[in-house]
Amino acid sequence: MNELREKAKELLQAGTVKVIIGYAEGTTPNRTKPLIVRTVEEADKLVFNKFCVNNLVVYLTRKEYKNKGTVGIVAKGCDVKAIVQLIQENQINKDDIYIIGMNCSGVVSELGEEFSAETIATKCLKCSVRTPHLHHTLIGAIEEMPKRNDHNFETMQKLEAMSSEQKWDFWEAEFERCVKCYACRQACPLCYCERCIADKSMPRWIESSAQIRGNFSWNIIRAFHLAGRCIGCNECERACPAEIPLSLLNRKMGMVAKKEFDYIAGIGLDTPTLVGTYDMKDNEDFIK
Repeated sequence: MNELREKAKELLQAGTVKVIIGYAEGTTPNRTKPLIVRTVEEADKLVFNKFCVNNLVVYLTRKEYKNKGTVGIVAKGCDVKAIVQLIQENQINKDDIYIIGMNCSGVVSELGEEFSAETIATKCLKCSVRTPHLHHTLIGAIEEMPKRNDHNFETMQKLEAMSSEQKWDFWEAEFERCVKCYACRQACPLCYCERCIADKSMPRWIESSAQIRGNFSWNIIRAFHLAGRCIGCNECERACPAEIPLSLLNRKMGMVAKKEFDYIAGIGLDTPTLVGTYDMKDNEDFIK
């Protein structure tokens, strides 16, 4: 923690960055909250621990920080995947970001919990970027991570075995709880449209009321918009007050992208985006 704070002070004193987006202790145990550090003195509030769950990359496309000078950000490996994706999609400039990469040994699935094998976030179980693959400074050490069964993947296997009608019934029951609060959209670093399709009224593509037809349209369209782009931070699911298992949709899309195109979102700046490229050799057998 001292290394993080000292690095932040160094960057601010030298004028290398204008601000640093990081984490501070929450107001109750086992919680953190986003912190915007603007002065050397504020850097002493920075922390990094098992409760640094938020994907802070969501702030990088906001007008308060975009194109306002170099922004420092404290980022886990999964967060860096979002940064890579945003750079590839020309939403942020690589030279405007200073990444303080944090070696990560897992975080809790929900703030307020004690960190253990039962509470470790699903996204951490098979993480391949515990050491951020893109960074300017790397801080911390890798520790052994608790292990448990991947219940999310087990649910996906059960869904795969269902008939089309059973899958429809499953998602109809899940989406029925949606209250159209759009917390999933607000928490997602890849939902950066200035005006979302859900907010357009001429024409209205998605019914605004929280009823089953509009709920289906919203959740399915958003899943398709993230196909080949979602980096698996699962912030949408964590933010959902109705506890809809949104990560099942996004993870399935990612598995298809890997299987059919050998593509993983947010891994390399030199890898063209999946949706933005076309190759005559692409497999088309799955198109029906």
